Amino acid sequence: MKIFLIKSVPTVSWSSGRSLNFKPRFLTLALLCFGLVIFGFGEGLLIASGAGVSPWTVFAQGIAIISGWSIGVATFTVGVAVLILWIPMRQTPGIGTILNATIIAAVMEISLPYLPHPQLYVLRAAEAAVGVLLVGLGSAIYLVANLGAGPRDGLMTGLQRITGYPITYVRTSIEVAIVFLGWVLGGAVGLGTLMFAFGIGPALSIGLHAVKCLSPEPVEDSL
Repeated sequence: MKIFLIKSVPTVSWSSGRSLNFKPRFLTLALLCFGLVIFGFGEGLLIASGAGVSPWTVFAQGIAIISGWSIGVATFTVGVAVLILWIPMRQTPGIGTILNATIIAAVMEISLPYLPHPQLYVLRAAEAAVGVLLVGLGSAIYLVANLGAGPRDGLMTGLQRITGYPITYVRTSIEVAIVFLGWVLGGAVGLGTLMFAFGIGPALSIGLHAVKCLSPEPVEDSL
């Protein structure tokens, strides 16, 4: 399907004209934050499902096991390493890069106590699936705002630009590779982990398509 062959983040009427924009329009900033809230809620659902954590968390677990670091330190180190990879790919950070970490973490912290923790495995899988779809949608909204991506999304867009492959393929390849490395290092892999690894690419493409279809076309003086 063509929807899974999208090769770039679309530009719409409310997209920022550049990533490094410290005076974005209110609508652009508001939709960026809205997308990150949805993203964080989706991540919270994945954790609450108990079906498995995201591939990058599995990787951080593996790093923590072989290094003796805490999971928090390992996660931070991985994030910094990914940001360093931005340099040769000429990725530009922005407000969204900072808000990505703060808003997603805050939403997860606030929502987790109130999210369902089902006992039946089929319900766990269903909750994880909803979480993956929401992460895809939230990612699409905040990426279309074009105010700077988070470390992992920036890696994805950078590799997509270099390779020219569809976003679905690039994102899926990254997540599958990371979960494999994490598993080899000793990280715990669950059904939810695999659902995220193989599902986030298509979910993101669906989200990007939906955002583009529901948004007005860009105008030339878009900031």
